[in-house]
Amino acid sequence: MAGITASPIPQREPGRIIRAEMAEQPGVLRRLVGQGAPAIQETARRIAARRPRFCVLSARGSSDHAALYAKYLIEVELGLPCGLSSLATITAYGAEQDLTDVLVITVSQSGGSPDMVAATEAAAESGAITVAITNNPDSPLAEVSEFHVDLLAGPEKALPATKTYTAELLALYLLVRGMHDADVSAALVLPDLADQVLGRAEEVRVLAGRYRFAERMVITSRGYGYPTAKEGALKLMETSYIPALAYSGADLLHGPLAMVDNISPVIAIVSDGTGGHALQPVLDRLRGRGADLVVIGPDKQVAAAANGFALPTHGVPESLQPVLQILPLQQLAFEVSIARGQDPDAPRLLAK
Repeated sequence: MAGITASPIPQREPGRIIRAEMAEQPGVLRRLVGQGAPAIQETARRIAARRPRFCVLSARGSSDHAALYAKYLIEVELGLPCGLSSLATITAYGAEQDLTDVLVITVSQSGGSPDMVAATEAAAESGAITVAITNNPDSPLAEVSEFHVDLLAGPEKALPATKTYTAELLALYLLVRGMHDADVSAALVLPDLADQVLGRAEEVRVLAGRYRFAERMVITSRGYGYPTAKEGALKLMETSYIPALAYSGADLLHGPLAMVDNISPVIAIVSDGTGGHALQPVLDRLRGRGADLVVIGPDKQVAAAANGFALPTHGVPESLQPVLQILPLQQLAFEVSIARGQDPDAPRLLAK
């Protein structure tokens, strides 16, 4: 009797999940500016009526970078002092704080982190106005918060966050703008522009060839682009395991610039606006050191660099550009991971 040959087990395409979720981002943004905006703006008006004294932001991982973006937005647009919290001061050290009339915004994709839930409960007991920004309205964090903003991103299955990160940025923009009843119509162009950027995957694939064998990378920016630099570095580290260091351009000039040479890959996120102008001296210094410089930003800045990815940011407020800036970096992390023979859907030792 002939032996039975077992059917080969089909191999799952590496990165299939994260690729699909990156592609969903234009739809998520469209849902937020359409279906989500009225509820977010109503929440913003109710918070503004309470006249918070200042703001504290709590988050971890990618959400921490979205919170850093919100810090810039709140300080620039609302003139409110704003800080990033150290959750351990409450959850580990048991510190008691007077948060009377303080706005505490907790950003968490899942809304299930026990330390964030505990810190939010403690903040509410200390007199804070608590807001949860999550992708799960039934989460423990949403339950213990006075206000909740739903990201409307749908289930995110890939471990590296993509669509929930851009949704967090846009939700925070709508919330902060709503707190001083400002026009948000500029956000309406984002879904179509995001679609354009994501449609240029072949450009990013070619760019990824520069970093297949990279041993380390530096990513820099200033202002609203700085959170993008931090999130881009995280994406490269968690999918490709490349040590990627993110620096504010101002900090890069105070010491770390010494490690940059003509074989050091540097990615500069250049905003079209004040942050980009502030970064110019850093770009000049990097070119002077012969750095392998790639620019993600406006056409003119990309043309002046060794290589880059031009973003369609003309007419887009600088405060909204981070939603577009992160997209080619997400794709870059994906392509570098694939080129190095790894699976960006299943990073080692990473937990959601």
